[in-house]
This record gives sequence, structure tokens and C-alpha cells, in this order.
Amino acid sequence: MSFTIKSTFCVVAIIAMAASSFAAGGGQIVSADPGKHFDAKGKMPSEVTIELQNSLRKSLPFEDKRDFEEAKKGFIAAPEYKQIMAEAGHVAWDMGSYEFLLKDKEYDTIHPSLQRQAVLNMAYGLYEVIPGKIYQIRGYDLANITFIKGETGWIIFDPLTAKETAAAALKFINEQLGERPVTGVVFSHSHADHFGGVRGVVDEADVRSGEVPLIAPVGFMDHAVSENVYAGNAMSRRMFYQYGVLLPRSPFGHVDQSIGKNTAAGNLGLIPPNTIVEKDFEEMTVDGVKMIFQNTPGTEAPAEMNTYFPEMKAFWAAENITGTVHNIYTLRGALVRDALEWSKQINAALYKFGQDAQVMFASHSWPRWGNDRIQEVMRAQRDIYANLNNEVLHLANQGVTVNEIHNVYHPPKSLQNQWAAHSYHGSEEHNSRAVVNRYLGYWDANPATLMPLSPRDSAPLYVEMMGGAAKIIAKGKELYGEGKYRHAMEILNKLVFAEPDNQVAKDLLADVYEQIGYQKESPSVRNSFLAGAFELRNGIPTGASPKTAGPDMIRAMTTELWLDFLAIRLDSKKAEGINFTINLITPDNGEKYVVELSNATLTNIEGVQVKDADLTITIDRADLEETMMGVVSFDDQIKAGKAKLVGDTKPYEQLKGMLVQFDLGFEILPGTGAKDLTEQKPPFAHQPPSIDAITD
Repeated sequence: MSFTIKSTFCVVAIIAMAASSFAAGGGQIVSADPGKHFDAKGKMPSEVTIELQNSLRKSLPFEDKRDFEEAKKGFIAAPEYKQIMAEAGHVAWDMGSYEFLLKDKEYDTIHPSLQRQAVLNMAYGLYEVIPGKIYQIRGYDLANITFIKGETGWIIFDPLTAKETAAAALKFINEQLGERPVTGVVFSHSHADHFGGVRGVVDEADVRSGEVPLIAPVGFMDHAVSENVYAGNAMSRRMFYQYGVLLPRSPFGHVDQSIGKNTAAGNLGLIPPNTIVEKDFEEMTVDGVKMIFQNTPGTEAPAEMNTYFPEMKAFWAAENITGTVHNIYTLRGALVRDALEWSKQINAALYKFGQDAQVMFASHSWPRWGNDRIQEVMRAQRDIYANLNNEVLHLANQGVTVNEIHNVYHPPKSLQNQWAAHSYHGSEEHNSRAVVNRYLGYWDANPATLMPLSPRDSAPLYVEMMGGAAKIIAKGKELYGEGKYRHAMEILNKLVFAEPDNQVAKDLLADVYEQIGYQKESPSVRNSFLAGAFELRNGIPTGASPKTAGPDMIRAMTTELWLDFLAIRLDSKKAEGINFTINLITPDNGEKYVVELSNATLTNIEGVQVKDADLTITIDRADLEETMMGVVSFDDQIKAGKAKLVGDTKPYEQLKGMLVQFDLGFEILPGTGAKDLTEQKPPFAHQPPSIDAITD
């Protein structure tokens, strides 16, 4: 898939571009018809997989249907359409593509628990949470958008990912309940599906003037922009796996994203908040509505807050308590989260607000009503995060390693029997490994694994010692037939790395991945295996992608962060033996930096200038942003007189030649025919990295 990424740099935007390219008619490669398998070379569910799914249907607590009752409660209306168009002309949101889930059919290609979750996330339209006071529109994006009825207008919590979906939601509620102005906006946390649609509901001038309060937790702007910039290219590529970007929406492909159906493919924006919640608990009244905010840093996001409405006895759980156990480690890559802290923050909310709350609602999933039910769900999620932390460390302290824990850890039966403690967005396997990694790191203390050979170096030896490709393929087929898919994966993966052009081996490994994917409860894990199967069979497809987001995120990026990312792009081999110092000045915002190259490493420091700098570069931050977005090259800024260079210009020319343009299409699995998926940009253009924007 050929991506043009000029002014967007978040994972949400790239997901949206990739997913919508098929809907937009660019590079249609696979059929999304749920009545057909999307790849003729693929396999239907095996007898082993079918037997497993049938056993799960008998063992899981399907008799508990309260979630379905709660998901339907308060329904007011749904729009006639199930597609929302983006300003660029492509489909921004397509709820209708998942209607195969409403056919009242059990699919053996979907874990029964995941299918249940996927059906629950089919809720679409306007819902009443508290009559005349609190409303939600669900199924317009990955997240819910919530409307609190103030004295004069709507207070909006979490305005979705895209301007188009947020604007459509505001339009729909006004059509159904009467036109009301927006008198407040709250960002619950620093992931883009909770703020990216803000320009669809409020004018920036009204926020800047203070007429409309825009409230966010302390640290919001820093984390909204910077959380995952440094490894952004790698995260964006890995996201193809976790989010199943290249998979069709069908029982054989993408069925759900656990916290919602998918992510909207529209314009992602950001307006800086004008009101910051600083304290652990902070009370505020907005448009006549009393709120108590609870800061919960270090939980689902580095900057996040719950909200309690004491006069309504309503608790907003942000993304800390939803219909799933979340990611402690997100598979596309991010810092490992603190499961114990997450549990403690839920516990604090339980005893601060949960004793009196009569409704609990959140930025994903569906509300829960009645104090007993609220406390039940809060305790289930408090306990599953605590158990994950404590039991994993209990086992680790007895010698179970990071390479074993996912085969050993299981939650207690009492939690397995509660839907609120099931891992959809996360998984017991990768979350348990994350806890060990958080406390003990990636090494299992076996010297043989401390500095292992790279897979491409070790694989040929394994293949040789196993007797060659023919024997491995024969054994792989035997293991596949026995349903020993992980055993088959172990040997076939070695063969594929040793012989990346062996399509027979790749196809067989794809068959194995496919069955594992069918069996997984977590869509993140399912998508990863199915995406691996897709690329093994097809390589990386080509196609066109629509632009999905604007320049807000780049503007919010600090100059220091941009300089840090330039340092990551530096090819240290080309920089060996070169030394220089550059003063950088941006007069319009008063910033000054020293950028120094020494020891093949680029560093920067803010607020400092050196007298003997080799070069001084002066450019307004407003003009620099055009270069950061890749719109105007730095050379053109110089020609236009917007960038002034005083001193020896050689360091500038040297630095230009040292910067590497990262390729979004780098190979994950060998022999997948990876292509150059990025557009070449002018020197010094900022290559958009990603931010942790998909709520994971």
C-alpha cells in the first residue's frame, strides 16, 4: 500500500489511510464479502479449531446477558445512513461493513467470546444514559462521544478521532433533541480517538478566548504529542499487525477492535486545552454542571482522568474501566504500563465515588446501571489488573521467566467467569509478559538468550540440523493436521527465515498463523496472526490512500521534540569524524537551542547559545512548522529569506546528507516483498512519526 504522509504523523491517521484505501477504490486486493474466504489460498477453520470453539461455547458464561441489556438500554434513534464521508471524499466511517455480525450466526473463524464482544460493539446511534441529562452517541468511531446537558448547551466528553464523525454526532443529537450550543469540551486523556475530532464540535477561537472551556488532565499536551514519537515509524508499521489494517471486514478478517469497531478515517485535529486539572481530585462547575475530576496518570494513558457528577450520581470512567481488560503492553509498541497502579486508581474511584454512583459510563463500551452492578464491574477490573501484576510476580519470584509466563499465568476462575475481566484489547499472554518485562526486563537470565543470534543468522543452522526444508515442511504439515499449531509455527518460522523465497513454507506458516488467529479472544492478537498470514501469502499490497488529518499535531510538537527526532534520523556512520555546533533561534516564540554533532551523535539543549558556533540559523517557529510538516523544504525557506544562515554553511549541508528517510514498508516477515511505502521528502523535512493515538 503506497502511503503519502505529509502532514499527519499519528497512528490513527495511518490506520485510517490504510483501511479506507480499499473503500476508496485504491488497491482493492481482497474480497470483503463475508460469504467468501478473502484469500483463495487460505484455509477454512480446521476441525481442531471448530472443536475448540464449540468447547468454548459450552464453557464460557454466555448465560449472563446483562451486557446486552445494558448496551441496548436508553436507545433513542439511529441515523438512516451507516457511512460518514470525509471532507476529502472517501468514506470516513463505515458501520455497515460489519453487519455480517448481526446475522445471528456462530462463526467458527471467530473466538466465541470475541464474537460476543464484536456484536456488543455494533450499537449505533443516540442513547440516553440519564434521562434529560446525559447522552451518548455510539458506533460513530472507535470511541463514544458523550453529551452532558448543561444549563445552556452541551458539554462534550471525548469528541472522537475525526472532525467528520464528531460533527455528524453533534448534528444528529441536535436533530433529535433540539439545537444547543457547545458550552464545554473535556478530553479525558491523551489518545487521539478522544480529542482528534474536536474541530467538528467547537471553534478554536471560542476556546482561545475562554468562551468555551476545554478541559484536560495535567500533562495532556505533552503526552498527546510526544508519547510515541521517537519510535513512530516502527510503531506505525507494527500497527498493521495489531489493528489488522490490511484485513477485510469479514468473519475471516477484521471483526472488531474490542473497544469499538474501528477507527475513523477523517481529519484529525487538536486544539490546546485552556483549563488543566492539576490536583488528584479537583472540583469544577461547567455550564451549571458540577464535576469532580480524578487524575489517574500512569493507567491507560500517561495523562488521564475520571469524572464524577455528584448531583446525578454518575461516574465517568474514561478508558480506565471499559468492557475489556486493556493493554499493559500494546503490541504495536509503547512503554509498558503499570497494572498495579491501574488497579489502585480503580480502587480509589471505587471508594471515592463507587459507593454512591448509580450509573457508570465511559469513553468506550456501554454504561452500567445500579450501584451493585457498578461495584461488581469496578471490583472485577480492579482485581484483574491487580491479579495480573501480583500473580505474575508471584510466579516470577519462583523462577518463571518472561519466555514462560504466558504459558503459565491464568486468572482465577472467579475472574474468568466475569465478562468484565476478559482480555479483548489486551491478552493474558502478552500482558503477563509485559509485567515481567516491566520489573525484570526482557532477559530470562539464561546466558544463551542474553545476546542471541539474529533470526536470519540462526535459522539456516536450525534448518540444516533438522534435515532441510522438505523434512520441516513434512513435519509442519503433520503438526498442522494434529492441531499442534504453535509447534508447527516453531519450526516453520525457522525455515521461512532461512529460506525467505520458499513460498511453500510461507504458505504453510500462513495456514498455521490463520488457525491460531481464529482461536484468539483478543482482536489485537487475532489481527496480528491474520496480518502475518496475509503478508506471507501476498506480500505488502500497493494502492492509494486518502489524506486523513491536518497539521494540528505537528504544530503542537515542540521544537525540542523535532530536534530529538532529527537525531534519531541521523546516520551515525556518515557522521563519524564530523563535529560542529549550530545555534538555532526562533524569534517569534523566543526559543534558542544549541545543536551539536560530536561522536557521531546529534544532541540539543534549550535556552543556550554558544559564542563560537560554526553556524547560526534563525527562522520563525511558524515558518519552521512548514518544514516540519514537509510542506516547504529548508532550502526553500533559505531562498525565500525566511531562514537566515550566518557563519559556515558547511554543517548545514553535512547534516542534510546524514539524515535518513525511514521506510514505512520495512520487512517484518522475510520474503514478503516489502516495498517503499513512503514519499520522498525534501531534506530537513520532518518525517511524521506516530503518537499513541489508538487508545491502546
